[in-house]
Amino acid sequence: MVGHDALRATREAYDAAAPAYARLFRDTLRDSPLDRAILGAFAEAVSASGDGQVADLGCGPGHITACLDGLGLPAFGVDASPAMIGLARRSYPGLRFDVGTMAALDISDGTLGGVLSRWSVIHTPPQELPGILAEFHRVLAPGGHLLIGFSASDAPSRRTQVFDHAVAPAYRWWPDHLAALLREAGLAEVARLVREPQPTDRRQFREIHLLARKARTGAA
Repeated sequence: MVGHDALRATREAYDAAAPAYARLFRDTLRDSPLDRAILGAFAEAVSASGDGQVADLGCGPGHITACLDGLGLPAFGVDASPAMIGLARRSYPGLRFDVGTMAALDISDGTLGGVLSRWSVIHTPPQELPGILAEFHRVLAPGGHLLIGFSASDAPSRRTQVFDHAVAPAYRWWPDHLAALLREAGLAEVARLVREPQPTDRRQFREIHLLARKARTGAA
């Protein structure tokens, strides 16, 4: 299966890169006020809607999960890479981290107040993305929020683009296209933050954060 092969390749690549990845991204929030602001807005939106747990999907070495915990959210992390989960558990022993996949989450229906997907879908083949978004919808409680981050493709005509990622094959999406996929999954866009590339950025891609919400009725 295409999805299984892509997942296995991504898991193995991140297992191999885990220590270097953790060192590289350890201080990213300290140096990015925009990232801190959008995570803060997400935390406030989740808190205002209820008291459910928050899943940081594709949590890597756990630093963003720890940030969510510091913002007052009952957060836990999930990642397909056992090596990443091992690092997260050692760095943040007071938090929960599980090995798992976004396509088949070991989480009951409608139980989460929030889902964070921070660049965790970039390695998902485009044909598999609707299934991932449906899984996000399944685990969210009515009124729950999703914050999803990704890199934008170059133009509306290029709804998805492959790009040269340092760890594993990855994709960019045109923001309106991904927002449409969210709507089809039953998740309505609430807000959008666009970060333009800076001269010092290695990749000259726009970064997109979409905040979306599941209807309180629970309807798709």
